[in-house]
Amino acid sequence: MNKKIQYWLDIAEYDLETAKSMLNTKRFLYVGFMCHQVIEKGLKAYYAYFKNATPPYSHNLTQLAEKREIIHSMSEEQLNFLDILQPLNIEARYPSYKEKLLQTLDEKKCKQIIKNTKELHQWLKNQLLTE
Repeated sequence: MNKKIQYWLDIAEYDLETAKSMLNTKRFLYVGFMCHQVIEKGLKAYYAYFKNATPPYSHNLTQLAEKREIIHSMSEEQLNFLDILQPLNIEARYPSYKEKLLQTLDEKKCKQIIKNTKELHQWLKNQLLTE
């Protein structure tokens, strides 16, 4: 695997470990943010691999999936998870949204988000290995 692809996958793994650390310290807002980063970087690795180009500067998970048409291979459950993750990136960055977002996140939900993130990230890596 080339260095650019490996770079995206390595930082995605780092972000996943960071999400777990945030869960352990009960910083739930950042669990969601880091999980979004994991999937964003996995999609960018996929894009870089198949397009042999720098991924677009976008944080929109659905758009990133559409750019490489991986979206057509994703299950409804995976697509729904992209919809769950999407606001966790933007809303975590802006103070006016933080309190509202924090009310929707608890330990149980964050554990599920991490579990789903691991599964989708692994699926993305498998797509890279089988193509």
